[in-house]
Amino acid sequence: QVRLVESGGGLVQAGGSLRLSCAASRSIFDFNAMGWYRQAPGKERDMVATITWGGRVNYADSVKGRFTISRESAKNTVYLQMKSLRSEDTAVYYCNANSRGDYWGKGTPVTVSS
Repeated sequence: QVRLVESGGGLVQAGGSLRLSCAASRSIFDFNAMGWYRQAPGKERDMVATITWGGRVNYADSVKGRFTISRESAKNTVYLQMKSLRSEDTAVYYCNANSRGDYWGKGTPVTVSS
C-alpha cells in the first residue's frame, strides 16, 4: 500500500510563489517515476511535471521556466516549486507515483487570484 500526502497549496496572488510537497509512505526510489498533475474545474487532469527514478524531468509547456520539480530522498518527498503564478494555474494539484500502476494523493488546491 502506497500513501501520498500533498501539502502546501493555498491562495496566492498572481505573480506569487508556492511550494508543494508530496510525502510518500515509502522510499521514492521504489517508483519508476513521480510527478505532479493538476485538474481545474470542468477540465481533465493534466501532467504538470514528472521526475523519473534516474532523475530525468519533464514539464508541461505551460509551466516550463516557472515550475521546478525536485526530490529529497531522506524525507521520501517530492516538491513542486511554483513561481510567477498565473490565474490559469488555479487547480487541484495531485501527486502521482508510478510503479506497476499509478498511485495518487488526495490533492491540494491552489488558487491564484488576479
